[in-house]
Amino acid sequence: MEIHQLEYFKVVAEIEHMTQAAEILNISQPALSKSISNIEQEIGVPLFDRQGRSIALNRYGKLFLESVDIILEEYNKAKQEINGLVRPGYGEVSFGFIHTLGMEIVPELMAHIPQKYPNMKFSLTQASSLNLLNRLEEGVIDLCLSQRITSKNVEIEWIELWKEELYVIVPKEHRFASKESICLQEIKDEPFVAIKKGNALRNIVDKFLQKAEVTTDITFEGEDPHTVAGFVSCGHGVSLIPDMKGLNEYNVKKIPVKNPICERKIGVSWVGDRYMSPAATQFKNYLVEYFKEK
Repeated sequence: MEIHQLEYFKVVAEIEHMTQAAEILNISQPALSKSISNIEQEIGVPLFDRQGRSIALNRYGKLFLESVDIILEEYNKAKQEINGLVRPGYGEVSFGFIHTLGMEIVPELMAHIPQKYPNMKFSLTQASSLNLLNRLEEGVIDLCLSQRITSKNVEIEWIELWKEELYVIVPKEHRFASKESICLQEIKDEPFVAIKKGNALRNIVDKFLQKAEVTTDITFEGEDPHTVAGFVSCGHGVSLIPDMKGLNEYNVKKIPVKNPICERKIGVSWVGDRYMSPAATQFKNYLVEYFKEK
């Protein structure tokens, strides 16, 4: 039995349609049927129930598919490891980052990559911390830049890279706009524009508000800080967000918070007990050094 036969079986098992599977695999249907028949003869049992042109994976096939998934995953992992050893500096890195880093920090970071790693390919994903965590768990991305994230399903490793100060933002016409600094307690009676629940930044902001014993009257919840800034600029309330490129273009004033000190930590996250390709490992190490020098 050869690897390509297992790959053929996996496609047929997932689609349960021989003609469509043959089209996807770009081989003739008779050749695909023969390959599946050879597997069944070698295993000693039929893996599909056949009724006319219809096929359905039977209990033997379902059991075999579980093993095939493991075999193909290990095979592809071994190929990656060997290619990484034979061709260091080559490979593909799937890298995610939170929304607020997409305006300036990540573009500046990636501007240095073509010279540093000319033979690497990068796939970038911009998403919320929760979305990035899901993608890490599923193996869709190798690593990401975000606040510290934790998982019940996998072991997440995280290295802090830098700290970001959070500011109270108010409309420029607001009575607080002339302030040079502010205590969070001062916004307790103000309508508040918040990041949506489930976002790691929302969790951080809520902790600071709780620490300051501030209960907010939330008027609107936005997906990201830019949306929040837009609603604040139109007079829908005040908010607490990190500084970001483009914030000065909104009709808002950012005010440093003197009590409590409000900041969040940004770092690089990855799944600790999962294989990481040499290319992804090199990039992770580069991230640590890059932000150490900033």
